[in-house]
Amino acid sequence: MKFLLDTLKGIAIGSGAILPGISSGVFCVIFGLYEKLIDSILNFFNDVKTNLKFLFPLVIGAGIGIVLFGNLLNYSLYQFPIQTKSIFIGLILGSIPALLKEINKKQTFKPCYWFFFLFALIIGISCIFGENIVAIQTLENASFLYLVLGGFLMSIGIVVPGVSSTIILMLLGIYPIYLSSVSTLHFPVLIPILIGVIIGGFCFLKLTNFLLTRFYGPTFYCIIGFTVGSIFVLLPTFSSSLDVIIGILSCILRFYCCFFTRKPTLNYKKTFFVICINFHIKGKGEMS
Repeated sequence: MKFLLDTLKGIAIGSGAILPGISSGVFCVIFGLYEKLIDSILNFFNDVKTNLKFLFPLVIGAGIGIVLFGNLLNYSLYQFPIQTKSIFIGLILGSIPALLKEINKKQTFKPCYWFFFLFALIIGISCIFGENIVAIQTLENASFLYLVLGGFLMSIGIVVPGVSSTIILMLLGIYPIYLSSVSTLHFPVLIPILIGVIIGGFCFLKLTNFLLTRFYGPTFYCIIGFTVGSIFVLLPTFSSSLDVIIGILSCILRFYCCFFTRKPTLNYKKTFFVICINFHIKGKGEMS
């Protein structure tokens, strides 16, 4: 069952790499995998068996999320935008208290940490608004090295929570060909981007690991700031009072699932409860 749950988490992380405004890093943070994921990748050969057991379902899920379920999640965002976005918001808000508690266990809180939180929050919000005003340009004949560069810079949005890869690819003019290549599995485009993502991911993971080792508190408060900033891209548009009620209900229920059922022994109940909530809320959306 744990393998299945980790695979589902990987699917969400993978879909975050292709959906506009959603960062893979945010999913890593809200699932409580961010720090462990960095450690497992950078120290993979120190304990191959343990790290492979942890990473394998996430990698499988991420591949499925990119190739298949990204489209399904994209469908949910368009067909049930209020329910889906509200659930994501509740998921993020519900994970923050647990993250803060974990951080403050490892390092005593200092008031200056709020500065790092606000700094990252402002940058995260700025990136979101930047994504809304950047025109999507298409570069038809991108060279191999240019695509590698695009993958390298794209890895920033994968590693750093709240920083979307979408705006980076839009600025480089390769977002449309990236999306079409994912849907058609066009490897001449995907392979150089993947090479860039691997190189960039390793570099930025090294940098993040260094910052977490030397400046744990400030770095993690920055990560939380980026994560909270991603909420603004998820804010749904309400067209009626019923939409507002459905949105608030979705957010509160998902917050409850995340905040009050964090014990491992409750994972099965939590998963079943979330599935029931999603179908119930979607049913309301269809009736409206």
